[in-house]
Amino acid sequence: MDIKKLNYYYNKFKFGEDNFHNLMRKRVHEILLVSTFYDAFIFEQDGRLSEQIYGEYMQLNLSTAPRITSVPTGEQALELLRKKRYDLVITMMRIGEISPFKLSKRIKEMYSGLPVLLLLNVQNDVGLIDKKSEEMKFIDNVFTWNGDSKIFLAMVKYIEDRWNVKNDTEQGLVRVILLVEDSIHYYSMFHPLLYAEIMKQTQRLISEELNDINKRQRMRARPKVLLCHSFDEAIKIYETYEEYIIAVISDVRYYFQGKIHPQAGIKLVRHLQMHGAQCPLLLQSSEEQFRQSARDLGVHFLLKTSKTLLHDLRSFIINNLGFGDFVFRDAQGKEITRVTCMRDFERNLRDIPERSLLYHSNRNDFSTWLTAHGEFLFAKRIRALSSSDFETIESLRDYLVSAFREIRIQRNRGKIIHFTPDSINTEERGIIRIGEGSLGGKGRGIAFLNSLFCAMDLEEQFPDVTIRIPKTYIIGTAEYDWFIEHNRIGEWITRRSDDEIKRYFVESALSPTLMEMLQIFIQRVTCPLAVRSSGLLEDSQSQPFAGIYETYMVPNNCDERDMRLSHLTDAIKLVFASVYLQSARNYIESIQYKLEEEKMAVILQEAVGSNFQGYHYPHISGVGQSYNFYPTGNLKNSDGIAAIAIGLGKAVVEGDNIFRFCPQFPKTEIISQQELLGGTQKHFFAINTNCHDFSLLDDPNSTLARISLRQAETHGTLDHLVSVWDYENNRLITDLSVRGPRIADFADILKYKYFPLAAVLAEILEIGEQAMGVPVEIEFAIDLTTDASGGKRPTFYVLQIRPLTINTDEIYIDSDNINKDDVFLYTESGMGNGVISTIEDVIFLDPRTFDRTRTLEMKQEIAALNAKLNKEGRQYILIGPGRWGSRDRFLGVPVQWHEIFKAKIIVEAGIKDFVVDASQGTHFFHNLVSMNVGYFTVPTMSVTDFVDWDWLLAQKPAEKTEHMIHLRMDHPLVVKMDGRKGISFIYK
Repeated sequence: MDIKKLNYYYNKFKFGEDNFHNLMRKRVHEILLVSTFYDAFIFEQDGRLSEQIYGEYMQLNLSTAPRITSVPTGEQALELLRKKRYDLVITMMRIGEISPFKLSKRIKEMYSGLPVLLLLNVQNDVGLIDKKSEEMKFIDNVFTWNGDSKIFLAMVKYIEDRWNVKNDTEQGLVRVILLVEDSIHYYSMFHPLLYAEIMKQTQRLISEELNDINKRQRMRARPKVLLCHSFDEAIKIYETYEEYIIAVISDVRYYFQGKIHPQAGIKLVRHLQMHGAQCPLLLQSSEEQFRQSARDLGVHFLLKTSKTLLHDLRSFIINNLGFGDFVFRDAQGKEITRVTCMRDFERNLRDIPERSLLYHSNRNDFSTWLTAHGEFLFAKRIRALSSSDFETIESLRDYLVSAFREIRIQRNRGKIIHFTPDSINTEERGIIRIGEGSLGGKGRGIAFLNSLFCAMDLEEQFPDVTIRIPKTYIIGTAEYDWFIEHNRIGEWITRRSDDEIKRYFVESALSPTLMEMLQIFIQRVTCPLAVRSSGLLEDSQSQPFAGIYETYMVPNNCDERDMRLSHLTDAIKLVFASVYLQSARNYIESIQYKLEEEKMAVILQEAVGSNFQGYHYPHISGVGQSYNFYPTGNLKNSDGIAAIAIGLGKAVVEGDNIFRFCPQFPKTEIISQQELLGGTQKHFFAINTNCHDFSLLDDPNSTLARISLRQAETHGTLDHLVSVWDYENNRLITDLSVRGPRIADFADILKYKYFPLAAVLAEILEIGEQAMGVPVEIEFAIDLTTDASGGKRPTFYVLQIRPLTINTDEIYIDSDNINKDDVFLYTESGMGNGVISTIEDVIFLDPRTFDRTRTLEMKQEIAALNAKLNKEGRQYILIGPGRWGSRDRFLGVPVQWHEIFKAKIIVEAGIKDFVVDASQGTHFFHNLVSMNVGYFTVPTMSVTDFVDWDWLLAQKPAEKTEHMIHLRMDHPLVVKMDGRKGISFIYK
């Protein structure tokens, strides 16, 4: 995938967000009010003008409310306008020697585009205004104040809507209400009322949203109100914005073709109906006789002289524009039930009587309500259908339920949404944020991938596979801050042992707010969970922290809710505690950071897999890298590498026996079948779902079970994962009915493509590398479980993504010109790039006394030597047989990174009768890559590669332990590494 294509998909995801940022681009920020001191005082003190405007803006979370500057005379207004730019001028009638008409003319001469509105506060002045007169041509409109300062807000919105309507309808499909009224008195009443109802509806929709981006979009996407005063203006506006208009409210008597016409409104309605208008139409008049005319036309009518005029107008808006609750009614119009939000609507839609369903469908009530909720495209789709398009009422119901479900899912697809009870147990693929603060490094990576996956529709490329992240909840770093502060955790705790630190954290309290959320979470979520760290410093391009913090698996399925809550809170606290443990503190120190700079978010992720006889596990877990540090044969670095295993990913990241393949060339054998026979996976890890009484404090792995492949075969999970060694023909076959050793080679998947693992992995690694700008590593899991109906497909889950650090400085080594007598180590399987000439120390395991059963003692010895060299500020070269950092102590020395972090070169050297694969793909390996540590492997039987053990053993030791020898040279050793060829060597 090239960068242009990825950019297209990213922009596709951002389209909605960016689109709504482009709405309401032009706003009123500065208002110049020209009025007497008395009027200005009344507006501010009695009408609380600034408070009204500021309150409305804050209610909708708009950033800045307009600022009002008052002056008493026209002369002062002109003087201010010469010094400062204003967005709107509102003038009263009595403003000194310059009349408002002359003032408006002078203003237009200075700034032709600056709107000027005339505000009347004396009712008698209304009769003096002739909008067609010459003196009015420089005033944009006239309003009257009846004591309610909401008229100011309506005047501001009147101007902003005129400015923005063209852009906002095109960019954001924003809806429009057309108000046709020539009476200053009445439109000054109607306009604020319309805006008040629109603002209430907008606030209602904002409160429904679970996602901050969606909330911001709602603020900007409220319907516009376009006010006009004549038939010709109304037709022009309607024809321009026809597809966006949701209602037309019209007087009956106003200008038609330049003259007052007693039935202009009726003419307008007939014209709109003739041209197929489908929106609600309302006629209003002071004359009762027009009620029948409206009835004959099939439109609504309001009597202007009614004592309940404003109430009646509000009822029209709520009942016909979909604002407010949706009221389900029977065929006689009697209320059955009402709903306030989209989710309640979907639930009730399943149960309402058929007659009610038909009643609302035939009236287009569903599409109207959707329009009011901003779902314009879905509303348009539903409005185009009628009940006659469906064979049965139930098929209509199924279609509507499906449509509303799709709306709900699409609304939060790929987004980060806030935790609510309704956000749990849903099909939405959003990340759910619990609490405030950062998502942490790992959380940011997961959220980014989720958004990309949703925009890219990868399942169209792989139609038989579902590709997603597991349902993920992230506790923000604000909880960690609260926990540290309220439990008085400080530098003093670093003087305690790791066990004491863990116990103190577990016995400390989480915030009441988080506990309340977790109680709701535990009620709704009853599947096994992975509780993962997500530190601020974690998984960044310079320090990925791979494997530094623990992941805890909790079964979360026992009947006792309090017990499940206790297990979950213990796991969260232990993740918090991991920041203060010795290994993490040493690592943070080694990368030149302070402990207080790290803050911890926590990821609660539904564990991938299915339950098999009391054990929960995925069929496959793995790690994929877009850059292969050790390409073999014809493979290239850029082809990538993957390591996979049956069951949980613990086997992969801790360096157990696993299977490696190249995603680009999955049929290429990286090791021979004979080698695979001796080093295949024999056991795997699963969550023991029958384990309820456990303590993560006493044993982090107490919820895990180690299961043999023989036992897994009774689960029926090995069918496509293993082959059988056929002794008669000395080859591997995929027929499990044949007796023989089971070899985890995944041939049915990689060679015969039962599941397109290699293609999916290659695509996602490429996407990740293009998106992050550097090679990446992902952890993934696969659940091959399907159902007979085809509703559940095999699923590829991405668990996390992190960058790989590659040193791109070029160095060229010509192996033909190297005198191998001058070097004590040479390998063509080296990882690293550049020249190092500052190291004087070498620590190596004595190959003469190496005993794989005593690697724990070796681990203690190397840790002590590392600590000593750390105090001296010295780096060293570390050489030893087997796999450094393996958690299987029989495969190598099970050191952790903090115990050897001063090593600048690490060598895994083969010795006779001890052949082990390199560490590539493990958390340990990832850390040494990110720290730019040279990493060399020297195979036992290699023709070219070697370690000159005799030379090393002949040097005088600076220190010797039972298993380790420490050399200190009298001059720096020179290390050269050619990252492109993998050739590396160290001069004697």
